[in-house]
Amino acid sequence: MEGFDLSRLVSPGESEEDRVLGLSLRPDCLDEFIGQRQVVENLKIGISAAKQRGEVIEHILLSGPPGLGKTTLAHIIAKEMGAHMISTSGPALERPGDLVGILTNLESGDVLFIDEIHRLPRIVEEFLYPAIESFKIDFVIDKGPYAKTIKFNLKPFTLIGATTRSGLLSAPMRSRFGFFYHLEFYEPEDLVKIILRSANVLDVEITEKGALEIARRSRGTPRIANRLLRRVRDYAQVKADGKIDRDVADMALHSLGIDDLGLDELDRKLLRTIIEVYKGGPVGIESLSATLNEEVDTLIDVVEPYLLKACLLKRTPRGREATELAYRHILGRDKEREEGLF
Repeated sequence: MEGFDLSRLVSPGESEEDRVLGLSLRPDCLDEFIGQRQVVENLKIGISAAKQRGEVIEHILLSGPPGLGKTTLAHIIAKEMGAHMISTSGPALERPGDLVGILTNLESGDVLFIDEIHRLPRIVEEFLYPAIESFKIDFVIDKGPYAKTIKFNLKPFTLIGATTRSGLLSAPMRSRFGFFYHLEFYEPEDLVKIILRSANVLDVEITEKGALEIARRSRGTPRIANRLLRRVRDYAQVKADGKIDRDVADMALHSLGIDDLGLDELDRKLLRTIIEVYKGGPVGIESLSATLNEEVDTLIDVVEPYLLKACLLKRTPRGREATELAYRHILGRDKEREEGLF
């Protein structure tokens, strides 16, 4: 996924390992989906109503930070509707012609899933409007006096769009979705359930306190929780007896550079830069990007969301500011390092 440093353990982006192993950890139905209770309940109602009427479910927009289950929910919706799902992404659809083959091959009731839908080129987005509104498309071939318009009648289908930045979607595109669901970061108790379920699938012995220790440092994100579980499993296998308890989880995560709040070196570097270089802020995101030698989009999409949620960072009209909690965490960690505690 563009913009994400997949070498970071706490990156919410999907690595190849996540993609391969995530298939076995993915829930099969809404009843098995943990967390996002209001979204799940509303989806159950919408799916049940559509099936009772014998119709396709209305188009759905799923938004929220990466790694919270948007793709998983799309797969579940298709399965609950008894439909086939075709997946693509906004950056992959460069021209209207890229969509024609996909749309004309959809069967009645199929689900078209477009990840990063906010990155659709405008010309493709406008081409998509009649397809999702009236299930028709007009495709123009040739140019000038030789131009011809070919009309296609499409079979009814459901579009599911996923976006991490819903604010970048145009108003006409947003207005064509019947359901809007925003996924929130998970609470530790829900992540504990996800970790225990994943541990069972992976045949890993883990205590509830061990699961809680991993959950607390997973940044409210199931994808990160499952990734950390796999790394702690490796540590337990080599350094312990294979069983993950609280102490083993704590030692494993500290050895990986993940602190008590789930921050890694890039997170701490950003906070330390604001505190030490910019006297706590405010500082503009471009200045931070230049100082840290990181892309602006990486800081906005990857680093900031969790720091804001954890109340370590404030975003003001004049720029970013470190909070009192950030001062305590960074300065306290520096003091512990000086005392040789880690």
